[in-house]
Amino acid sequence: MLEVRGLSKRFGGLQAVKSVDLDVAEGGITALIGPNGAGKTTSFAMIAGFIRPDSGRVVFRGRDITGRRADQIAAAGMVRTFQITQPFAGLSVMENIRVGAFLRTADPAEATERARALGAELGLGAFLDRPAAALTVAGRKRLEVARALATRPGLLLLDEVMAGLNPSEVNEIVALIRQVRERGVTILLIEHIMQAVTALAGDVYVLAEGALIARGTPREIAEDRAVIEAYLGRGAAERMTRHG
Repeated sequence: MLEVRGLSKRFGGLQAVKSVDLDVAEGGITALIGPNGAGKTTSFAMIAGFIRPDSGRVVFRGRDITGRRADQIAAAGMVRTFQITQPFAGLSVMENIRVGAFLRTADPAEATERARALGAELGLGAFLDRPAAALTVAGRKRLEVARALATRPGLLLLDEVMAGLNPSEVNEIVALIRQVRERGVTILLIEHIMQAVTALAGDVYVLAEGALIARGTPREIAEDRAVIEAYLGRGAAERMTRHG
């Protein structure tokens, strides 16, 4: 469904992303992980049209969308969420979800119906008429996903949707993501919580210092020496082997 080839981005003297290749198969959940500053969010932003890459190609459903605007890419069926949730604070929860629905319809009644249905499905039914600003962090995460789903995406890019949540809330969001996948939505996610990555992803890509250093199943990634070194520092894999 998604093919990324040679994606690169430099900010001044910093090479944030270095010739990254990535494939997302339709119907699955793919994870993009790596230490802080690895280039994950920059890669997401380029894929989704928020930042123009310096080089490389992004192909979605067989169409080259490299350099297209975010709204054009959303209209094509790829939508992203943000690590820092940004609901329209002056609007209700339902009105926030309606904003996404209006990408596919100009009919207010249809948008409202879709917003109510999605809100109920994602556990926000009791909060639809409340101000979005009054939601908890976990509630805002659900709202972010609901608003994205209201656009009827084929591919959903989730940027650390579990950041800032307690273990119980993480489990709830893991179940929610599975539910979204069961709707037929393909998912590419950035996540730091490895428990969630292991529970969800079939394919994992690892970035470090802007470059792709590994790809595999969660189990393969957990045992990869280069990945261990990237997260824990030089010599970590050898020390773990010696003391294991």
